[in-house]
Amino acid sequence: MTISYYDQDTPTINGEHDVEVTALYFRNARGTRKEHLESYPRRMVYEGREYNFLESGMHYLVQKGQQLIKLFDVSDGNTQYRLRLEDNRWTLIGTRNLSF
Repeated sequence: MTISYYDQDTPTINGEHDVEVTALYFRNARGTRKEHLESYPRRMVYEGREYNFLESGMHYLVQKGQQLIKLFDVSDGNTQYRLRLEDNRWTLIGTRNLSF
């Protein structure tokens, strides 16, 4: 497990943990026609506990050679989670406490 920082006051615990995304929501992709929808995680199960996301923050599309990796920043209101979707496999790669 690695500890890094989003900013100087908020520690973030990072690691790679397989998770199960059990619900998605869809919205129109920006700058495209209505028919093009993008999916975003709405709920995940990690270590037997279910997490429901209230909002989706940023999402990123990263190219690694020929492969595309999607990163999502989502929040349950108390914690921000960074999820990675790669080869149809969801991974939790970081969390950050939003409480001040």
